[in-house]
Amino acid sequence: MNEHSFIILFNIEYPMSNKKERILLATEKLLAEYGFHGLSMQMVAKEAGVAAGTIYRYFEDKDDLLYQLHDHILGYVANKLTLNVSDEMPLKQRFRTMWLNIWNMATRDDAPLINRGQFENLPRRNNHEQRLLEKKMFAQVDRLFDEGKACGQFKDLDNEILSVLSLEPSSCLARKHMKGLVTVTDEAIDATIDACWDAITKH
Repeated sequence: MNEHSFIILFNIEYPMSNKKERILLATEKLLAEYGFHGLSMQMVAKEAGVAAGTIYRYFEDKDDLLYQLHDHILGYVANKLTLNVSDEMPLKQRFRTMWLNIWNMATRDDAPLINRGQFENLPRRNNHEQRLLEKKMFAQVDRLFDEGKACGQFKDLDNEILSVLSLEPSSCLARKHMKGLVTVTDEAIDATIDACWDAITKH
């Protein structure tokens, strides 16, 4: 799965009693405001309300901070995407729930901080362990497509292609809706979900 496909715009709220999460939130906010080149550990410490040395209790250096921010955001998105999804649900119910979760993530969270483009530019560890972590985070999505293909209901395409055809339209449409480029009614959402489902099922 290309987990980056589901990054839209969002604001992650962290318990302010947790210093590590305050540092992550501060980093996200500063990245949204100033970009990578304007980010410094001193700025992060000030924004998080911690001493500069405190950051190094949780992160080895700036790169490690950005690596962990990447994974933290990814975990947030994975949790949102699979909210109220169970492998015991019928395939279409699982698909519909995931599609709407993506839509809701884009349209209900206010005060967006980091956007998809900024997220995709975050440094990430490119190793076997990282790939396993990301695959584990989005395992429910892969299981949906794998089960659909195994029972002959879904087209025999790579899961990445199935995702592009069926789930990614939710984030694309949500962005246009939030920008006022298109008005999407509840009826249009239902029809769009059916169209996305039809795109990956055999007829």
